[in-house]
Amino acid sequence: MVPFSILDLSPVAEGSTVSQSFEGSKRLAQKAEALGYTRFWLAEHHGMPGVASAATAVVIGHVGAATSRIRIGSGGVMLPNHSPLVIAEQFGTLEALFPGRVDLGLGRAPGTDMRTAQALRRNLDAGAQSFPNDIVELQHLFSPADENQSILAVPGNGAKVPIWLLGSSLYSAHLAAMLGLPYAFASHFAPEALLDAVAIYRDRFTPSATLDKPYVMVGVMGSAAETDEEAEYHFTSAQQQFVNLRRNVRGPFPRPRRDMDDFWTPMEKLNVEHTLRYAVVGSPATAEAKLSQFIKDTEADEVIISMPIHDIEARLRSVELFAQLPSFKKAA
Repeated sequence: MVPFSILDLSPVAEGSTVSQSFEGSKRLAQKAEALGYTRFWLAEHHGMPGVASAATAVVIGHVGAATSRIRIGSGGVMLPNHSPLVIAEQFGTLEALFPGRVDLGLGRAPGTDMRTAQALRRNLDAGAQSFPNDIVELQHLFSPADENQSILAVPGNGAKVPIWLLGSSLYSAHLAAMLGLPYAFASHFAPEALLDAVAIYRDRFTPSATLDKPYVMVGVMGSAAETDEEAEYHFTSAQQQFVNLRRNVRGPFPRPRRDMDDFWTPMEKLNVEHTLRYAVVGSPATAEAKLSQFIKDTEADEVIISMPIHDIEARLRSVELFAQLPSFKKAA
């Protein structure tokens, strides 16, 4: 048994509005809290009509106000898009509003296409190259202020906000180990380096003031339903979304389809199924078999599940079914 958490992107489902997306995220967080999930994280993406969580800290505040116990945070904030001071102020504010509940997961990727990234960062190379230094600066801004400190994060200084490092490559594994930070791997969309990255992180981990031993969270896509067929039907929305990303087709999160063969080419099917090979899709029995094997293979300390399901009621039901699996460890 391991803790389960939820990763949400506030999907803008085809036929719905952004306001409805935020309402869905609120309901999802409330359901996750009631069922004993450990965390509810939101991800920063930009320029995607099917994703509404671009202003990540604002949406975290929205779900934080609607819940009372579950940990809330980012999975993640793309730090090169921002100055460390801005993030320290945002998450210092969240920690003041929701004491002891806020996590700050940090990523290095832009979370968007290169043109939009240029509009966000202005200087792409400087943002990516300064990532390690920006993390250290952010840690300093969260520390209690020195007497003569000239730059203060207010709110932020003295805030006890756990920092996580997120990644999909070996780079992030080395950096998380060196800094002694908890590590979350994006195996839900980037499975290639998972096992190597986790091994590097554990082997090279250096204890820090905040963490004395390695802690690994792994990501999966999930769609659970009463039957395998129903779960697979709902998961076709995610499959279409990945095809659309590769085709550079922007649109809302698509409705599910009964037949994918009239949508994707054989090569697109092969690529998407390879990318999403760790996805846990099926009835409770099928989901438990897949997920328990994944946990065994990775020796994960925690699993974070993204449930890209078009219909909010089906998404909520999937959250319920995952919480009923034998692998699920309820939050204290």
